[in-house]
Amino acid sequence: MMAKLLRLPYFTTVEGLTNEEVHALIERAEEFKHGEPSPKLDEPVYVTNMFFENSTRTHNSFAMAERKLGLQEITFDAGHSSVSKGESMYDTCLTMSAIGVNLAVIRDRANDYYRQLTTERPANSQLDIGIVNAGDGSGQHPSQCLLDMMTIHEQFGHFDGLKVAIVGDITNSRVAKSNMQLLHRLGAQIYFAGPEYWFSHEFDAYGQYVQLDDILDQLDVLMLLRVQHERHDDQTEAQFDVQAYCDQYGINQARYDRLPDQAIICHPGPINRDVEIVSELVEAPKSFFYQQMQNGVFMRMAMLEAVMRGRHLGGLA
Repeated sequence: MMAKLLRLPYFTTVEGLTNEEVHALIERAEEFKHGEPSPKLDEPVYVTNMFFENSTRTHNSFAMAERKLGLQEITFDAGHSSVSKGESMYDTCLTMSAIGVNLAVIRDRANDYYRQLTTERPANSQLDIGIVNAGDGSGQHPSQCLLDMMTIHEQFGHFDGLKVAIVGDITNSRVAKSNMQLLHRLGAQIYFAGPEYWFSHEFDAYGQYVQLDDILDQLDVLMLLRVQHERHDDQTEAQFDVQAYCDQYGINQARYDRLPDQAIICHPGPINRDVEIVSELVEAPKSFFYQQMQNGVFMRMAMLEAVMRGRHLGGLA
């Protein structure tokens, strides 16, 4: 049975998705992974990838997804664009829309940057472009969140009652925020671990703060987060000790061995080897980092297709 085909004008956050829509995206991504052909386009669809923050996985994963869907990429180099002259993101997107670009995949340092392009546009706006959020500051990372959901679903077939620990630099992580919201809604039991100064009680609505070593042998999913040095103030950075962090919160062989046989370890990347996890375990059997990166292409295909259908691009309905 074919997955339900979603139609969305934009893809900026997971918050507005229903549980049914999340499952539909997972099913569609799994279809692509298992060989379902891309939809046939009756006319060209043009996409640009506007990354104002550095990226390896997300940027190239979207680029591969776009090629698999038959989209035509219009190159955008943030460092050599008019943004360096003070042009606003809105006006940059307006330019792209005017020259015929249909979709813009955007990552920016500012939280909620996409609002000015979608729900908070001027009343007389001529901007007509589908926005796909590839990460906003420490806000949301919908494609990473959904590829994580796909990876978990592949392993367990469901979410209800799964015990998931999110460990590390939680306050600064857009992945953590997206994942805690969606996993909680899908019925998972969430735990948080890591330095207390990287935990906020606003997260109490989604799960409980615990000591990592107290729950390792109960977990189904261990989600490690990158230590985000670029978002720390000088005082926090001065206090950070790599070896101490790895000893207290990193996954070493002893902690790895305590995880149940069916448990999986996830990480959004880039991995700080010998910080969040010791280097020799990055590709160990319980580590699903490689599978996450594979799944990212197919989930991003599903997301892009949903916006293409929502905007009737390429003759899709």
